[in-house]
Amino acid sequence: MERLNLLNNQFSNQETKALLHVAQAPADPILKLSTGFKADTDPNKVNLGVGAYRTGEGKPLVFPVVRAAEAKICADHSLDKEYLPIDGDQNFNKGARGVLFGWDHADVNSGRVATCQTLSGTGALRVVGEFLAKHKSAPIYVSDPTWGNHNTVFAKCNLDVRKYRYFNKQTKGLDFDGMIADLRAAAPGSCVLLHTCAHNPTGVDPTHA
Repeated sequence: MERLNLLNNQFSNQETKALLHVAQAPADPILKLSTGFKADTDPNKVNLGVGAYRTGEGKPLVFPVVRAAEAKICADHSLDKEYLPIDGDQNFNKGARGVLFGWDHADVNSGRVATCQTLSGTGALRVVGEFLAKHKSAPIYVSDPTWGNHNTVFAKCNLDVRKYRYFNKQTKGLDFDGMIADLRAAAPGSCVLLHTCAHNPTGVDPTHA
C-alpha cells in the first residue's frame, strides 16, 4: 500500500506540473450572477439571471407532473438501467418528435424528422455542431442576440457562425421583417438555430400568426 501511495503521489505531481500552463477559464457570466445571488444576504433580492420557474418565496419550483413522473419511474422495476442505444431512448425520441412537430405530422411519421437524446441543451448543440462540421459544409445562423454560449459552442466546432436579426430594441419586440430578410438572403443549404419558445435572452417569441 505504501508503494502504491508513493506511485500515486509521483503520478499526481507529474500530472500537476504538466497542466500548469493551462489558464483558468473565465467564470460564466450568467452562472456567476446566480452564485452572487445566493451569497447576497439582502432579503429583497430577485434573481434575474437564470430563466427557471420559482415559487412566490423565490424557491425552485418543481411541477407536480414532474414529481408524478419521478414517482412513476422509481416504482417501475421493469426498467433495467442498461446502456441506451447511441441515439438514446427511442420512446423519448418519439415523444420529442410528437411534442415538437405534432403527433400526426406527415414528416414525423415518414421518418423525415430525426431526433436523438443528448445531455442537456448545450450538449445537444455540441452534438449537432460536430455533426454539421463533419457532414455539411454550410454556415449556421443564430439569432441576434442569442444565449451566451451558442456562438462559442459552434465556433469550437469550427462552424461558420452568422447572425440573423431578431430583437428590435426600439419596440422591445420581434424584428420579424429583419429576420425574414436575413434568412431569405442566407446561402442555400444554410443551417438555422431557432429558439422554439422562451427566447433567451430577450424573452420575445413570435406569435402563431
